[in-house]
Amino acid sequence: MSKLIEKLFKSYRDQLLHLAKLYGIVEVKGYARSAKKLTTSQLELLLIKNRIKLPINRSSDKAIAKQELKENSITNIYLSICFVIFIGCLIVVRPYIKTVVNEVKFTYVAQEYKSPETTKIKKTKKNQKTEKIQEPELFASTPDNTISLNAETTLNLFEDLNYDLKAVRAGQKVKPIYLTKLPKDLKTLGDTKTKRELFIKIVLPLILHENEKIIDDRKRLFKILGKNFNSPGEKVWLNRRFKEYKIKDKDLAELKMRMDIIPVSIALAQAANESGWGTSRFALEGNALFGQWTWSKKGISPKNKDPDQSHKILQFQILKASVRAYKNNLNTHNAYKEFREVRAKLRQSGTTITGLALIKYLKRYASIGEKYTEIIEGIMVQNSLTDFDKANLLPTKLKKGIAL
Repeated sequence: MSKLIEKLFKSYRDQLLHLAKLYGIVEVKGYARSAKKLTTSQLELLLIKNRIKLPINRSSDKAIAKQELKENSITNIYLSICFVIFIGCLIVVRPYIKTVVNEVKFTYVAQEYKSPETTKIKKTKKNQKTEKIQEPELFASTPDNTISLNAETTLNLFEDLNYDLKAVRAGQKVKPIYLTKLPKDLKTLGDTKTKRELFIKIVLPLILHENEKIIDDRKRLFKILGKNFNSPGEKVWLNRRFKEYKIKDKDLAELKMRMDIIPVSIALAQAANESGWGTSRFALEGNALFGQWTWSKKGISPKNKDPDQSHKILQFQILKASVRAYKNNLNTHNAYKEFREVRAKLRQSGTTITGLALIKYLKRYASIGEKYTEIIEGIMVQNSLTDFDKANLLPTKLKKGIAL
């Protein structure tokens, strides 16, 4: 029997013909009846077409490969499309994933610097001393709940959060970490650059938070103005804004002019100048960043003021309250009407609102007039504070951020 098989399959072509007859391939029978002779390649293609496995000794790998490529082309196209879609999804989702990771890291690290109910021991990296850190309440009913982290602990906190001003200047979003008080030992930092950068890192999120609130209010205002009828809740909200911006006649045009941001570079420069980069007595004892005067409210009396002067420096329970009062001052006081008018023109023309474009309109902020605006502009330029005019807070589910 084995000899018979060997004789039968003495050639590769004979093996192909035998397989075709064995599986009853119609095309081969048709060619046989018409007395046409099939080539080896044609036989191979017919077998492949009918999904019949070829003998091991193939004579035309090129023809077979061509047929296999044809049969698998659709599958390859589908796989390629799926791969492209997958890569596209990764590119689209990557920023979201990065934001989520940053938020989780921010929340985790920040929580290490505050204790839910009791005090927590935090070792500083430099001297390994321990200090008690209590949880502060941002809007606590009593000022005793607020604390002041020392300068070294604050530096460690920002380092752990990867809060770097160089990265912020390059476009990185600012972590919403809100200190309630300045470090008491800020002036002891020997390096001037380190001291100033720490001050900026502390104040920058506070300013951005106020500006974000203003932007949200503007969006809601224009949404309300675009309606023919307003709900009772919207009317209540409008009345509160009229009161906040001190508009007695409910002038909507005036409200739009007053309800706008303060350039970050101006706010930082004024805070630096008025508080001595966070080292003045008014800043450390009363959270007074902008040197606002008061004659009736609670304040701190200057030590060397003239006997005929009765003013005090307005003090606050927390730093954020000082920033809010400063914002309200520039947006409501008659002395800064020109500042608001020019800002409105910039807004209307679509021009970016920057500190350098508006600083000269704050000459009435101090008694020295234009000299004062030159000083503030100098601080802005020398410390590259204009880089922060386009800064934004890191979006987080913690709407109030982390208060320390």
